[in-house]
Amino acid sequence: MFNVLLVIYLLAAVGVIGLVLIQQGKGADMGASFGAGASNTVFGASGSGNFLTRMTAVFATVFFVISLALGNMSTHKSDAQGVDVSQGQFIEKTKNNGESSQSSNSDEIPQ
Repeated sequence: MFNVLLVIYLLAAVGVIGLVLIQQGKGADMGASFGAGASNTVFGASGSGNFLTRMTAVFATVFFVISLALGNMSTHKSDAQGVDVSQGQFIEKTKNNGESSQSSNSDEIPQ
């Protein structure tokens, strides 16, 4: 399930990037008023703006929803995944009688 959502997540990200790059800016409509041929497009004179805007909104919504789902799934994984709990570390507490003895292991933290 996680891998399927990850593939859909990547496709939604690529879709958002592609749709944003295809869209024209606000200043590009100026050329259409002087007969630049915008009425001969596939979606009509103003149809491409609405279609691309709606598709971008759909891909962005899918991207954010799957982002939240993947984040939720990754935080609720079990902590013992790939670790044998029965062979964990055993920490032994000892009494310190005021003696300052040096430990042979240099990675121990003094208490």
